[in-house]
Amino acid sequence: MALFQISNGSITIQADSLGAELKSLKEVASDREYMWNGDPAYWRRTSPVLFPLVGSLNGGTYRADGREYPMGQHGFARDTEFQLKSQLAHEIWFSLESNEETLARYPYPFLLEIGYELDGMTVIVKWRVKNPSDRELPFSIGGHPAFLCPILEGTARSGYGIRMDAGESVTASCLENGLLSGRTKKYPLERGILRVTEHLFDDDALVIEHDQAHRVSLVTPKGTDYLTVAFDAPLFGLWSPPHKNAPFICIEPWYGRCDRAGYAGDWKDREWARTLQAGETFAAEYKITVGCL
Repeated sequence: MALFQISNGSITIQADSLGAELKSLKEVASDREYMWNGDPAYWRRTSPVLFPLVGSLNGGTYRADGREYPMGQHGFARDTEFQLKSQLAHEIWFSLESNEETLARYPYPFLLEIGYELDGMTVIVKWRVKNPSDRELPFSIGGHPAFLCPILEGTARSGYGIRMDAGESVTASCLENGLLSGRTKKYPLERGILRVTEHLFDDDALVIEHDQAHRVSLVTPKGTDYLTVAFDAPLFGLWSPPHKNAPFICIEPWYGRCDRAGYAGDWKDREWARTLQAGETFAAEYKITVGCL
């Protein structure tokens, strides 16, 4: 593992070759950090890339080509060493190619490329999944970035909010033991803001599907947006460790999610699964913009 840094004079980021994980995002002028620091007392990660699985599998296994394979939550990319592909002043790319170890756990050749580009006060997180084989490649991919909340000294997390470009409410699919339970819950928005309460994440992540929002911001107690995640993904998660009042909130753009409780179908038929034909490439990105404090 190795830590790499790039800066554009407005913001500086650090990314680790282990998992191609974003580890730090700082505003240069104030030296203010926006990313969670990975303290294992709450959660040891900062921004893992979820591939080839987002969430958990029913029974911890999936089926493909008549065989059953085990796979842990969120796949294996986050715990795998990536290769540095290129590094420029304002952009860096990492790559992970399938090998004997990955093929034993996930029998599909792939090339995964993760990039970070700086543009003003924005980090553009880029994903490319390539299918180098002559067979279909089913996969999911998602982000899991954790941002400081509270971010101002002397403030409590329960005074903050989450602004969304939605209507008067959003509806979240509920989890039970890491799987979709079939229940939903409606969360009212006050002028577009979901209030952060002590018990907001008691039932695990809020899974918000079907393009309900594409711009999500963290908001200070005085109503100032200090970090915004913008994405085209059709679903996203909001998460902080249940019952811990952890000082961070994750805003997670997803192309895929966990199984429903009791799901027994094939990998390729999972809800929200993506499929690449031979030689095809999937490309997506999301943007993190900071500042205004």
